[in-house]
Amino acid sequence: MTATPLGAYAPDFELPGTDEQVHHLARYLEEFRAVVVVFMCNHCPYVRWYLNRLKQIQADFEAQGVKLIGINANDAVQYPDDSFENMKTFAAENSLNFPYIRDVTQDVAHCFGAEKTPEVFLLDAGGVVCYRGQIDDNANDEQAVTVEYLRNAISQLLAGEPVSIPQTEPVGCSVKWRQ
Repeated sequence: MTATPLGAYAPDFELPGTDEQVHHLARYLEEFRAVVVVFMCNHCPYVRWYLNRLKQIQADFEAQGVKLIGINANDAVQYPDDSFENMKTFAAENSLNFPYIRDVTQDVAHCFGAEKTPEVFLLDAGGVVCYRGQIDDNANDEQAVTVEYLRNAISQLLAGEPVSIPQTEPVGCSVKWRQ
């Protein structure tokens, strides 16, 4: 698998969302100072542990021009919980404050090099990957977090500074590839 390396342009995408809209990365990059792409799914316990933190990151940085986008690339044949219809239910039940979109062909996940759910990719306004990896250093205990990798990377990017920790090893469930 050829992954998008740090410092390279993220692959553009045009994918359907649970909001019945088509989401095009290029449009987000025109509008926002930074975009966070989060590979996630409905059934992964790690995603569920992180969900409120992701919503809080969106809420905290939205006014500064940051947009979070959740992408589900899991194979819904093997994992029916991750079907598009179930994504719509998941988005509504969890009151997601960011788009949740479907990568049914898995092409976008392959191009990014996503391996886990959740796995985040922070893009600057030019679409360059500035950070990739985990959200913070403690998935299952928010109170025990000591390093907020994604928040720190967003803050540094918005301040025009280099991201001090540009890559971490993602922690979570594996992306469920088609057979």
